[in-house]
Amino acid sequence: QLTRAKDDLVRVKGELDRFAQGLGTLLSSAETQLARLAPAVERGRQALLAASNALDAVRASGLRADDLAARLAALAPELTKLNQGAGQHGVAETLQRADKVLRDAEAIRAEAAQLPERAAEIDRRLVSLRTRAQALTTRAGQVEPVLSELRRRFSAACWQDLQPVPEQAAVNVRQAEAKLAEAAEARSEQRWPDATSRLTTVRALLNATDEAVSAAGDRLQRLDAVAKNPQAEIDRTRFAIRDAQRLAMAGRNTPDPRHARPLDDAVARLERAIEGLDGRHPDYWHFLTETEAVRQTATRVVSAIREELGGGT
Repeated sequence: QLTRAKDDLVRVKGELDRFAQGLGTLLSSAETQLARLAPAVERGRQALLAASNALDAVRASGLRADDLAARLAALAPELTKLNQGAGQHGVAETLQRADKVLRDAEAIRAEAAQLPERAAEIDRRLVSLRTRAQALTTRAGQVEPVLSELRRRFSAACWQDLQPVPEQAAVNVRQAEAKLAEAAEARSEQRWPDATSRLTTVRALLNATDEAVSAAGDRLQRLDAVAKNPQAEIDRTRFAIRDAQRLAMAGRNTPDPRHARPLDDAVARLERAIEGLDGRHPDYWHFLTETEAVRQTATRVVSAIREELGGGT
């Protein structure tokens, strides 16, 4: 019985030691949390103050920032709970609340600080896009004379796809001007996301118009050049094929069929394009698109060979 009693004492002592160790850990954790509490709450309060000051500065510059003000006002109940302290809400909950207030208030402060520059950027874009729209209106008016020249000198296949350009350009510019007016209204009402969205639409419309208007002038220039000297285009394309053929034969007695076949097809395609130049009104645009396609084939073969050489295959 004495031995059993000793064993029980040892077991009880072990349990007491474990309990004391666990209690010490809990006390240490509690002390750590308490040490963090006051600084965390103070950081949250200071972040709210900084956000409030940033909003005051923005408003003083004439910007309303209503959405930011509403977000800041929504943090007021959290500040009240912070002031009530850990005694009412607990240490862990108060720490979490302080961290959340800090993050949210800092986000509001940062957005408020960026707001004047955001407004200025929208103003710059409004002016820039308005000027660009006016310039494109002038350029679009010059497309019809270009088309007239194309119709006079080249076959229909060379210019038919460009026929809708003047009308479509006018439609695009009108749409862009309407969206610019909406953007200006949104800017006036300080609806920043709406203003930005409208300006993005304007830019896309003007980009499309610019490409279409430029295409007409580029087409006339390229057709002029090839009509005067088609041999230059032929030589340029043959050089691209020969360059690819030399690379395909490098270090080999016969080329790899994967490279030889597309190059043989490219040679035949070029010859057919050259034959198409015979006649009174050649389709120079078809000729140019064919030679471009042949050069792209040669480029793909060269890239494939170099990739294989680089990979050691």
